[in-house]
Amino acid sequence: MTKIDIISGFLGAGKTTFIKKMIEEAFVGEKLVLIENEFGEVGIDGGFLKDSGIEITEMNSGCICCSLVGDFGKNLNEVITKFHPDRILIEPSGVGKLSDVMKSVIDVEKEQDVKLNALVTVVNAKKASKQMKAFGEFFNNQIEFATTIVLSRTQSTTPEQLELCVKQMQELNGKAAIITTPWDAIKGEQILKVMEGQDSLEMKLLAEAHHKAEEEEHEHEHEHHHDHDHEEHEHDHDHEEHEHHHHHDHDHEEHEHHHDHDHEEHEHHHEHGENCTCGCHDHDHEHHHHHHADEVFTSWGKETPHKFTREKIEEVLKTLSESEEYGMILRAKGMVEDVNGSWIYFDMVPGEYELRDGEPDYTGRLCVIGSKIDEHKIEELFGIA
Repeated sequence: MTKIDIISGFLGAGKTTFIKKMIEEAFVGEKLVLIENEFGEVGIDGGFLKDSGIEITEMNSGCICCSLVGDFGKNLNEVITKFHPDRILIEPSGVGKLSDVMKSVIDVEKEQDVKLNALVTVVNAKKASKQMKAFGEFFNNQIEFATTIVLSRTQSTTPEQLELCVKQMQELNGKAAIITTPWDAIKGEQILKVMEGQDSLEMKLLAEAHHKAEEEEHEHEHEHHHDHDHEEHEHDHDHEEHEHHHHHDHDHEEHEHHHDHDHEEHEHHHEHGENCTCGCHDHDHEHHHHHHADEVFTSWGKETPHKFTREKIEEVLKTLSESEEYGMILRAKGMVEDVNGSWIYFDMVPGEYELRDGEPDYTGRLCVIGSKIDEHKIEELFGIA
């Protein structure tokens, strides 16, 4: 199976530098083909990449997104048949539409053992606002279809510029991971994990919460069918994490077990229709005991380059762990940049939390999981609304 990554971005965004970093740090040992398509230009970037012993197919007679869509598919087929690479990097023209390049690759998927893998768009953080206005739909298309957005020049932007740029990206594409940390501070392997979707904080937390819910459901089965003293003891600390210091005696069963059965889709919101079977409309409390897996987690996830102080994070965690004003919070986790340049990693379960120093992440990430959570109030609490 050949993975096909498309690395798009406007001229001057830093695509070639990004590709070079990934080849040197993340794709070592892979049989790699780079396909460049510069709009009517000679492939001037081909030189330094040839030194890496990589086959380069340069199609400089036209643009993938217009007259060459058919030829591009034919050429791609030839490359796959001739080289059988582990990975193909396609660097489209800086004025190409990402959606058109994707369509061409999807057509080839029908004929060859290939998989459209990562859709990466490199954006110059200092020029994004101007380019968005100047190039309109061409610029926006590259953002809208990306699964990962890599910001370049972030080390020379002001915090305000960077936060505005991220906000503009998120308005066009709420699901893409946005890499805001300067490239020198993170390794290519770390970026690759983000590109291939292996580094989703929210997915990890939802899977963890789902696992706990299943464990507790298993414990209830023991309670109904066995002499369960020792099983109950085994699971005690899990119970603690869910129920400790919730400061209420009413309806705690309603909140004991939460499970978003669509969690693998990485949606931040669970839509409830009139035929919804998630259990959210089931107000028959005495039966709640038997509906653990039907309970619903909601999760709020946010990527932000905003810099925090330890005091601010501690104040937020204290508030979330002690107050029900923001919803029934079961878990909060994140990694954010400190104002002094280090990174703060934090973790919270009801009643307790911890902060520690950690390595730079690709951007600041916050995730809160619970039921009936008030997303806007949580954004305001973190100071990023």
